[in-house]
Amino acid sequence: MESTSVKVDVCASAPRAHPRPEGQDRYTISEVVAFTGLTAHTLRWYERIGLMPHVDRSHTGQRRFTNRDLDWLAFVGKLRLTGMPVADMVRYAELLREGEHTFEERQELLEATRRDVKTRIAELQDTLAVLDHKIDFYASARRAPERPCA
Repeated sequence: MESTSVKVDVCASAPRAHPRPEGQDRYTISEVVAFTGLTAHTLRWYERIGLMPHVDRSHTGQRRFTNRDLDWLAFVGKLRLTGMPVADMVRYAELLREGEHTFEERQELLEATRRDVKTRIAELQDTLAVLDHKIDFYASARRAPERPCA
């Protein structure tokens, strides 16, 4: 028997627990809104621009999201926090749908985003140091004895 190794793009390091188990994971848009904090308008926009993969529909045409969709939305939320441009997120989604032959390009997109995040972290650390200095200055100025008026 031949052993095969399958690489899975999990899309999140530690996804939070799903509200429903696999097989019973059919969520309405309002349930996804409540679970993710996104608006229905945002979810429809994600679908329209190609950021959200194909969402199944009920026999009446209502969107039916799955646990996999929730995982994807959690990952997109992380990408948004990085400041990744929407166009790059859409490109990443397109590459993901194209399959494994796009691993290298997806990796490059994520590495570029990672560099941007590290730069922003360094800028924020520098800003934090300035704030700490100012806070220390004001705290020590308040503790100093009052100077007599001349």
